[in-house]
Amino acid sequence: MILQAPAKVNFSLDIVGKRDDGYHEVRMVMETVSLYDTVKIYKDSKIRLRCSLPYIPTDERNIAHKAATAFFEKSGIKGGAIIDIVKRIPVAAGLAGGSSDGAVVLKGLNILYGKPFNDENLREMAAKIGADVPYCINGRLALAEGIGEKLTPLGKCPKMLVLLAKPNVSLSTKWVYSMIEWEKIERHPDTEGIISDLRDGKINAFAEKMHNVLEEVSVSQYPIIDTIKKTMIKGGALGSIMSGSGPTVFGVFDDETKANAVMRELKNICSFVYLGHTL
Repeated sequence: MILQAPAKVNFSLDIVGKRDDGYHEVRMVMETVSLYDTVKIYKDSKIRLRCSLPYIPTDERNIAHKAATAFFEKSGIKGGAIIDIVKRIPVAAGLAGGSSDGAVVLKGLNILYGKPFNDENLREMAAKIGADVPYCINGRLALAEGIGEKLTPLGKCPKMLVLLAKPNVSLSTKWVYSMIEWEKIERHPDTEGIISDLRDGKINAFAEKMHNVLEEVSVSQYPIIDTIKKTMIKGGALGSIMSGSGPTVFGVFDDETKANAVMRELKNICSFVYLGHTL
């Protein structure tokens, strides 16, 4: 079985509280984009994971491996799988590449082994693997709440150009969240306004409302994130913010010529640049 695992971006990311277990309560509007890892899954007697990037762990530290383990433990099926992952989504970039791979493994194994689980069962399993994995089971435009596991589909997202740019730095999601003082956040995203504008197809109004409260921490560590945002806005982006905990920045465009010009400019300061579209 060959499946595509799409990247996601956060149109908004808000923190609204902190739980007793240390996890933050979030509200995020998320969408998948046309950048994919490719995951090939073969039936086998045990779990074996292979990846196109040699520095990515292929044991139980990998979310895809955790997903396969969870599937067989929960289903009680005596079997395994060879899982081959071709990475195109940058690692530790705020684009949920690893989470998307894990979600695709759950879905793929479920099909290969006779569909013992429905989507709700898969999301319940996914929630124990990683915060973004439940979203990646179905993807598309959705509001994520709680720690990311409470999902509300928001219908079809208007088609728009999305330019992704990752500087040559990495950020730990755990570190970024540990540094944020959520009670002191002064500006929160207008989540309801973003959802309303997307439903009404008001791309300009929506793009201007995009906001990620984690930028304060990430930009303080790597000012190049703000430089990328400003480059996108100056080049004609309708709006630009950091995705997830970063460091990838994305911009929403309505003009492909302008987007391509900004992409060429950003290639001089970024390790990864990609122009795609919402799904």
